[in-house]
Formats: sequence, C-alpha cells, structure tokens
Amino acid sequence: MNIRRPKLKPLLLAGVAVALVFSAQVVPAQEKPADHKDAASAAYQPSMTTLGQLQVEIPGRKAGDPVMTPSEYQNANTIYFERCAGCHGVLRKGATGKALTADITRKLGYEHLRDFITYGSPAGMPNWGSSGSLTEDEVDMMARYLLLDPAAPPEFGMPEMRASWKVIVAPENRPTEKMNDWDIDNLFSVTLRDSGEIALIDGSTYEIKTIIETGYAVHISRISASGRYLFVIGRDAKVVMIDLWMDVPGPVAEIKIGTEARSVETSKFKGYEDKYAIAGAYWPPQFVIMDGDTLEPLRIESTRGMIYDEQIYHPEPRVAAILSSHYKPEFLVNVKETGKIMMVDYSDIQSLKITEINAERFLHDGGLDSTQRYFLTAANARNKIVVVDTKESKLVSIVDTEGQTPHPGRGANIIHPTYGPVWATSHLGDDTVALIGTDPEGHPEYAWKMVQQLYALGGGSLFVKSHPGSEHLYVDATLNPDAETSGSVAVFNVSDLAQEEPEYTVLPIVEWANIAEGQPRVVQGEFNQAGDEIWFSVWNAADKESAIVVVDDKTLELKHVIKDPRLITPTGKFNVYNTRADVY
Repeated sequence: MNIRRPKLKPLLLAGVAVALVFSAQVVPAQEKPADHKDAASAAYQPSMTTLGQLQVEIPGRKAGDPVMTPSEYQNANTIYFERCAGCHGVLRKGATGKALTADITRKLGYEHLRDFITYGSPAGMPNWGSSGSLTEDEVDMMARYLLLDPAAPPEFGMPEMRASWKVIVAPENRPTEKMNDWDIDNLFSVTLRDSGEIALIDGSTYEIKTIIETGYAVHISRISASGRYLFVIGRDAKVVMIDLWMDVPGPVAEIKIGTEARSVETSKFKGYEDKYAIAGAYWPPQFVIMDGDTLEPLRIESTRGMIYDEQIYHPEPRVAAILSSHYKPEFLVNVKETGKIMMVDYSDIQSLKITEINAERFLHDGGLDSTQRYFLTAANARNKIVVVDTKESKLVSIVDTEGQTPHPGRGANIIHPTYGPVWATSHLGDDTVALIGTDPEGHPEYAWKMVQQLYALGGGSLFVKSHPGSEHLYVDATLNPDAETSGSVAVFNVSDLAQEEPEYTVLPIVEWANIAEGQPRVVQGEFNQAGDEIWFSVWNAADKESAIVVVDDKTLELKHVIKDPRLITPTGKFNVYNTRADVY
C-alpha cells in the first residue's frame, strides 16, 4: 500500500526526535514523550561482549568510596561492559554518551546515579530499573560501582595475538581449484548472532548449505578480492577465515585481535589481491594487518592519540568501519572518538605510511559511491556525513544530514531523476532519509550536498539498500518501538523521487514470515547477485522462531520464506559478489 509522509510531532527516541507510523494508519500527535520503557533503546537487546567476562581488580580505594564486595564488583563490571561501555566508553571517558569518570559521578552523588539508572532520561539513557532490565539491587550496585574509579581491561598485543592464532589448514594443503559445485558468487553469509555461527545459504535454492562456528555475534562478513576467502569478525574480536573452495567450506585460520571488535577487510588494489587482511578493535584501540593467506599478525598500530579538533589526548579511540580502496594500496580506517580517518598505505608494511584526515568525531559506518572513488561515512553523534576522495586521499566535504544519528550501513547508491547519482542514509533518531549528490563531474551543482530529505516509516532505522539493477530504495525501522513498524520496510520507487513528497510502499515482512511468538524485528536488506531479489532478516529472540524473507524486487511481492531451527537470531546477510565488488 502507498502512504504519504506522516504528519506527526516527534517522539524522543535515544535522545533524538522520531516520528512513528503504524503502516497506513497515522497515530495521533503526542504532546509528550512516551514512557521510557517504550524507547527503542530499551527494546533493543544490548550487544554482549567478552569484556564483561574479564576478571579485574577493584581499583585502589579512596576515602568515602562505597563498599563493594569482589563478587559485586565483578557483576557490576560485567553489566557495565555489556550495557554501558558502548556509549560511555570502556574507560568511562564518554563517547556517544556522557563521561562517567569518578570525579564527575562523585559530584552527582549516589542518589542521582541511582535514580538516573532507574528511570533513564528523554536524552537517550534507557530506564534500566523501571523497565525491569535491572533489579533494584542491581541498580544500587551500579550506582556504587560508578562512584569508584574505572577499571581498565588488559591490553592485547602481539604475544596475545600470536597465542590465539591458529592455522587450521595450511595454504599448501588447501585445494588448488574449486572443489564444490556451489554458486559462490550468489552465496549469502548470514550472521546467526546469538549462536556464534554463520549460515551459508544458496541464493538460488534458498538451501542452508552449511553452518559454521565462528565467534560471538559476528558483526560483518567480508570477501577477499579473488572471491575465494570469507572473513568474519565477531564482537569478541575473533577473526575466522573460511575457504569457499573446499568441498564443504570451513575455517582455515583464526585469530583474536583484541577483546572487542567490529571490523575486518582485505586488500583489493590490483597487485595486492588477497595479500593482506586488516581488523580493527574497540578494545584495545588498535588495528592489525595480517597475512592474507594465514591471518598471521604482521603489524599492530594503536589508534590512541589527539582528538582532531580539541587536540586533547583520548585513551580509547575505537576502530569502526574499515574499507579497502580500489584506487590505491590503502585501507581506510575510521577512528571513532578522535574523528580521524586513517589512510593506511600497505604497499610497504615495514615502513608503514599513514595519512590522517581530520574529519569529524564519532565516525561509524559508511560506504563507497557508485564510482567507488568516494567514501561517505557517518559521524553519527554529530549528524554529519564525511566525504573522502580515495584517489587523492583527502577530505572532500562534510555534509549535515539534517536528521538525527545517521546510520547508513554501507548506504545505497541510486540514480535520482533530478539530481543524478546520489548516496542515501537513513537515521536511528528520526524517520528521515538523506540523499547526497555524488557526481562532481556530471552534476557539480549537487555534488556533496544533501539534495533531498525523504520521510520513511519512523525512527530506529539501521540500513538502507538498493542495487544498480533495482528501481527501489528500501528503508528498515529495526529499532522502532512499535512492533508493526519495526516489522515492516518502506520502499521508495526511484522514479517517484522527483515528487515533492514521494510516497512509499510498506512491506509487512514479519506478517509474511508468519511468526506467532515474540516481537521479531526486520533488519538489513541484502540483494542477490542478479539484483532481482532482496532478502530481509526477521530477527527474533534466541529462544523463538526467526526467518529470512525473500522479496521479488520487480513486483514487491513475497517470493520465499526461509525457516529452519538452525536460523537463530539471523541479522546481517552478505551476498558474496555484492560484498566483494562493493555493490550497494
């Protein structure tokens, strides 16, 4: 069905404005924010991390420090690293969330901390207590914990990496030719988040070809330039290298590159195909360049340093997205807290050259434009998109998206009927989609400007998606607090974007999946190689049924539903060809 832009007053979600719609029905305007327990940040299950499993000592006590037993401290430490560190930082120095170092928390006092943890705030702090996520005793424990000095997890350097490194099948023992009859280019690598696995699914038959144990909560899958090797990295910082040429593809090497991580990539420039892999960590803040055949760690670089604008030292600048340039032997490394993009020249890793580009703080995810020359990446807490020329290794522009918290994934490239080639991002914090011109040669008047703002289903979007063979732009609303909205996808027809307020079609993905229990959420559309189907994950709780829904891109009709007891919390899906060739 088609609906127009909803005329709603904003509802605060994760500290930013969000407009909610229920498919074809427009809900009444709200005069005040909904109860905190309805916020998407409370509905979303936090990203668990192995940082919480570390045993750390209570920092040296000071006069007036609250009493905590060692058991309480370890429990509080686990809760903090699992639920809080993503926003407030491992060292509590602040990131997207405010700093919570002891000098600040002691001024606020125990009662303030207890109440804040209990009830949250419209500015984005979840109501951990009143929502039932933490018990009253746990809230008390966390308030006391925050009055103590932060605990620092241990470092993770070359000795630890080499101790974790395993070559399961040596290169000389691997196949010299493809041993299976799989259509690898149309294979999907699907994250099974809570089972610590990935599923390899045939893009034509929808058959689950195999399930592979990896690490906890695989964040992304990446493909080597040759298309032979699949690399995955989990939030536990474990990298697994899978040989797709084997009779039944499986791991051939693995390594841990830290305690918590998000990103992995491989070298793609001509002459360096499959030569190197790179992975970046949240803790410790560093990246490592590895051998592309074995994952042997070759070079570790810390990202600790000065914030680009304030010139103040930051001890915890995490590595977010990493991309491989098609124009130079360079990796593009987003350093979140310092606001720098590192252009890492891997042509000589013994004399490593790094060009630092001052960009914007809180760099997160992003992707390439349709020519693969320009990297567009979100500085999400600053509501900006940074544009970098990978051919010249320099900053091109910083664009205000006029939305709250852009979260593009890799974004989407489409040909706009008025503005020519544009790149799209949706937002976590509101219902808008920003279209940014990307054609400085053919449409210079629109290049690196936000040329149009679309309005989709509502806040809580994680991904937009399109394909060169598609006439559609898909926008999810995964973290929206309304079940019907988070279970649906908005689809814009590209040819309609010349209209002042383009309509969109709502696809009831969860309804099509026919899942009776839980509140499954739709996340991350991914096209098949041909670009005539798009797959969506229907992500339910670990103990409930999930699914993958396949949509016919031409008709926008249901084509197939993949269900299997082994599909436990499916989230990210990565088509081998599209991922390898940077098609999005």
